[in-house]
Amino acid sequence: MPLLPLVESRTVGSLRVHALQGGLQQLDGGAMFGVVPKTLWERKIPADAKNRIPLGMRCLLIEHPDGLVLVDNGVGNKELEKFYSIYGIENSPIGAVGPTQLESALAEAGFSPSDVTMVIDSHLHFDHAGGNTKRDENGEVTLSFPNATYVVRRGEWEWAHRANERTSASYFPHNFDPVQQAGRLELVDEDVELLSGIQLRHTPGHTPHHQGILLTSGSDRLFYLADLAPTVAHVPLPWIMGYDVEPLVSLETKRRIWAEAVSENWTVMFEHDATNAWGRVVADGKGYACEIL
Repeated sequence: MPLLPLVESRTVGSLRVHALQGGLQQLDGGAMFGVVPKTLWERKIPADAKNRIPLGMRCLLIEHPDGLVLVDNGVGNKELEKFYSIYGIENSPIGAVGPTQLESALAEAGFSPSDVTMVIDSHLHFDHAGGNTKRDENGEVTLSFPNATYVVRRGEWEWAHRANERTSASYFPHNFDPVQQAGRLELVDEDVELLSGIQLRHTPGHTPHHQGILLTSGSDRLFYLADLAPTVAHVPLPWIMGYDVEPLVSLETKRRIWAEAVSENWTVMFEHDATNAWGRVVADGKGYACEIL
């Protein structure tokens, strides 16, 4: 697996933001690219002997005047060694001893979990919301960010609690139910501006209620893609994950979002790309491609 930077920082208008590496994972390349043939996708991201490709778990930290905001939070520390092995996860340590990679990245950026005042979950899959909670030194599951309000889309919350045979492997209640039990959960129904310049945008397809986060400051725009396009290789419209429960919805969501991103010259942030944190979607005459920043 590549050694990725813990922290990559930049400015968006007057705001300082940080891409925090919350861990590494290796997932099956076929699952990551759906109907795209391996002869095509392996030119973009080569697979290992088990057909797995390297992926990051990149979270967005926003230094906002109203408080420190964290978008997504990796896989956390609560799962067993077998689980980490299946998904090729590197997020030491496993269990309650020592900091997770996300906690180390926060520290490198100059902050601690208690400094975070808002956590936004793009959706509730284990590699995006597993760090909502942690297993402490006594083996108890507690909130990872004790002073934060956690924001989740209501539809995603309900979808996670109606998991079926196709979706249950991605949703673990101990990643999110303790947040509600602690009274720290805020459910939202629409695309809203949570704080000045931080807007939720419904981006369905991966899950029906998946959301991206649009950060606006002055003339600058930064869009956190989450699983709408997990890597640079997923920018072309038909390159869609097999994990998406509504792939044709993903296609139309990408078409809509990419048109806006090109029109307004957005910077986009890739959560799972093992090399590239930032890019810009561009129209290439045949569709859409990515310009690396």
